[in-house]
Amino acid sequence: MTQKLFYILLTFASVITYGQVELTMRPDKSDYNGKEIVNLTIILELNGDNLVQQSKIQLPDLSKFNMIGNGSFNQGVRDPESNVAVEQYITRIALEPKQRGKIRIGSVLVTVNNKIYKTEPFDIFIRDIEKKPIAKNADNDVYLNMEIEDKDVYQDQPTVAVLRVYSKSIDNLRKVKNIHLPEQENLNVHPINFHKSEIDPSGYGNMPSQILAMFIVFPNESGYVEVPSVSASVNSFSHKNKIVSNKVKLNVKKLPEGSPECFKNAVGNFKVDVYHESKEKIEAKKPVNVVLKVSGEGNLSDMELPKIENSADYEVFAPKITSRVNAGVEGMKGYILANYVLIPNRTGILNIKTEEFAFFNPAEKEYVNLGQETLSLTAFSHDQVLESRSTVEKVNEYTNTLLETVNSPVLKTTTFKVKEKSKFNWRILFINFGILLGLVIAYLLFKNWQKKRIIIKEKSAPKDLGSVAETEREIRESLKTDVGDYFTYLENLKDSQSFDQFFKTVEELDSEVRNQYFQSSKDDFRQFLENYKGSSVAEEYRNLSQRIQIEKYTPVKSEEGIGELLKDIINLYSQISK
Repeated sequence: MTQKLFYILLTFASVITYGQVELTMRPDKSDYNGKEIVNLTIILELNGDNLVQQSKIQLPDLSKFNMIGNGSFNQGVRDPESNVAVEQYITRIALEPKQRGKIRIGSVLVTVNNKIYKTEPFDIFIRDIEKKPIAKNADNDVYLNMEIEDKDVYQDQPTVAVLRVYSKSIDNLRKVKNIHLPEQENLNVHPINFHKSEIDPSGYGNMPSQILAMFIVFPNESGYVEVPSVSASVNSFSHKNKIVSNKVKLNVKKLPEGSPECFKNAVGNFKVDVYHESKEKIEAKKPVNVVLKVSGEGNLSDMELPKIENSADYEVFAPKITSRVNAGVEGMKGYILANYVLIPNRTGILNIKTEEFAFFNPAEKEYVNLGQETLSLTAFSHDQVLESRSTVEKVNEYTNTLLETVNSPVLKTTTFKVKEKSKFNWRILFINFGILLGLVIAYLLFKNWQKKRIIIKEKSAPKDLGSVAETEREIRESLKTDVGDYFTYLENLKDSQSFDQFFKTVEELDSEVRNQYFQSSKDDFRQFLENYKGSSVAEEYRNLSQRIQIEKYTPVKSEEGIGELLKDIINLYSQISK
């Protein structure tokens, strides 16, 4: 009998220890100030194989807090001695208090095996709370508020911020100007627009409100990141006041583990292309332009671009970066071009490879490895390039060379240049010969007319010289250059990509304008401009001269860069030649 009773008690003890549920919730501390975050930790532990969680963990009423972020994970083990499974569920919640004083946090509930378990409620104390909205002007009537809807993002993932102004007087909304976006090392901020919206008459506290600006925030580190205040000024006739907005805290999630080795900091959805635009044959030991394009949506302006790998087959130089990226409410969209200059070291097939590139797609929550992109080019020797040209191509090349050597900014000879054709075209050949013959005849007629004009001038009676000032004015007028003809000629040279002749014409234009003012050297001319046109014009002339020299000796010139340089040349020399 005693032995049976022992076995019965042992059976009851094993059942009690086999199924056991523990549910706890505790804060990191019980006393906080208004700037601190309340961190709650909820632990549910199930000891036993027959325990089934029938409901999710039900949180208490947290309406007195703003939820900054939350996260959870679970882990399971089996005790080797008792062979009992132990499941543990841990949840972390970050809260921002809305009020001060003592706040009671209620019980957490969960149902396991048709039984409800709950934790004991407890109190925390908030000693101080930060008031919002943050800033106002001297009349206590204008408020700035920064609103960020998505505060839970990944590192380097964008979130959109909206800057709104509130005021009791609609007239004060028009006085808010000079908006300065936040600057901080752990944030990259890009403006979307500064367009003011229509006034909303029923804003916060029945005050009229208006959207002033929208911008994108890219947090580049994980953890709790605080977006600094946005500042602006309220201008009136009598005074000018500075106002600042509230600060916003972001819960920046760390990127998941298991990233590829080639991943750096690209977050979004991207595509990589590498190509060679020119259709001309590539010659060894001559520069080649290769473009690496990264397009898509994400942190385009701030991420590290892939590069072209070094190789013994070619020499690669640092790229020129150009971008067309637009900031919108969905992020940064567009593309970035890296223009590389390569010089093949040998003839034959060249395999140009990029570095491996990977990015994190926050929508799919996974890493995408695009690998390497390869561009195959064939380099020829100089003799092979010459042999591959047809007879018509050689004639056209000679014709174009002759047309380029005609030294006249008025006659637009470059418009007659011949483009390369794959088939023989007799019509173009006869047109070229006709143009050459016409140019020779026109040139002889022009020289004959010029000689006759000089003879007539010599026979005419001398005029009264007048005063020194009048004589100098007349000489300057006679030497005055029609810069408009030069501008038209330079535009034609740019369109036909005759860059060598372009820079020769620019030097002629500069020399003609300097002679107009009796200045032989550029330094004397710059001093002359500083005395008579102002220091700003002289400094602009010096900077433009440096840019012309830099672009002139660039190995591969782009039509876009030459176009920007031509605009600056037209603007400056139009001012000087007035």
